[in-house]
Amino acid sequence: MRGVGAEPFGIPGPSGPGTTIRAGVTTITVMDWLERAAKLRQWSRDGVRAPHKPLLLLYALGRFQADAADELPYSAVEADLKQLLVEYGPPRGTTPAYPFHHLVSDGVWEVRTERGVGSPGTGVRELRASRATGRLAPDLRVALQREPSLLVRMARVLLDLHFPASLHQDLCDAVGLELELAETDALAAPGRRQRDRRMREMVLTAYEYQCAFCGYDGMIDSAPVGLEAAHVRWWAFDGPDEVDNGLCLCSLHHKLFDKGVLGIGDGHRVLVSQQFIGRSQAAREQVTALTGRPLMGPQPGLPPIAAAHRSWHTSQVFRGSPRSGPPELNRTGVSA
Repeated sequence: MRGVGAEPFGIPGPSGPGTTIRAGVTTITVMDWLERAAKLRQWSRDGVRAPHKPLLLLYALGRFQADAADELPYSAVEADLKQLLVEYGPPRGTTPAYPFHHLVSDGVWEVRTERGVGSPGTGVRELRASRATGRLAPDLRVALQREPSLLVRMARVLLDLHFPASLHQDLCDAVGLELELAETDALAAPGRRQRDRRMREMVLTAYEYQCAFCGYDGMIDSAPVGLEAAHVRWWAFDGPDEVDNGLCLCSLHHKLFDKGVLGIGDGHRVLVSQQFIGRSQAAREQVTALTGRPLMGPQPGLPPIAAAHRSWHTSQVFRGSPRSGPPELNRTGVSA
């Protein structure tokens, strides 16, 4: 990654090629900020999700969009980020204090206390007692004010790299971000992994254009409607664009699958989280009644979901324990 103060270079955008933001005596380009967002230092091991910093940065961008001068007290961030981690983080618990402190090292965030600039550490008591506040780094705030499109680009980079597309709008709503509809691919570069555009057609064909969970197979003018190709192991976490990592799902069950309400157990049967609560007849019929039901598809001769991808989804996305199903269902959802 290029450091601050290196020779400026830019990317095509609304302000033209080579857009450069000058803050203080250094020169930081739009690309520099996008690279910082893309390369947040995160704990990583064998595909384990750690979206704590991306969630905090998205939250901070949303607050900046609402009020550029706003400072974020740790006491407020703690409650909001904890809820975001519950909804969009991995099943294991964690404390918001870690990203609040450690995001400073990425050059996009600053922490202040009554003693001035600097974080007191990751201790929750210290952060509360010192009345710590956080906000986007000064140079980044200047850059966002001078180049409004940067906020949209940074947010899209974070969303694309850490979350499936089915969750993007919900996550934006949760952090108060209003993004432009214009597409952005600011970090496209040689060597960057690209999605296989054939993935959707391959997966829908494999499952014969019906939802693998409920069998929905709606069409309009001979075109499928409300059917989507879902990655089991998310693309952002090295999930391949292959049939053995894909499911044809209706829009509802795709969202529930990506939120961890639904999963896949051994025997390729549907897991339903005990944490899901739905009192209506519709919720029972469309969700809880799926418990233990075998997946529909893929058609003979095509590979089922690979055990490694099922295990990743169960450990990194599925919420809590599954509801009781038929005796032959492995309730862990993890291949032996």
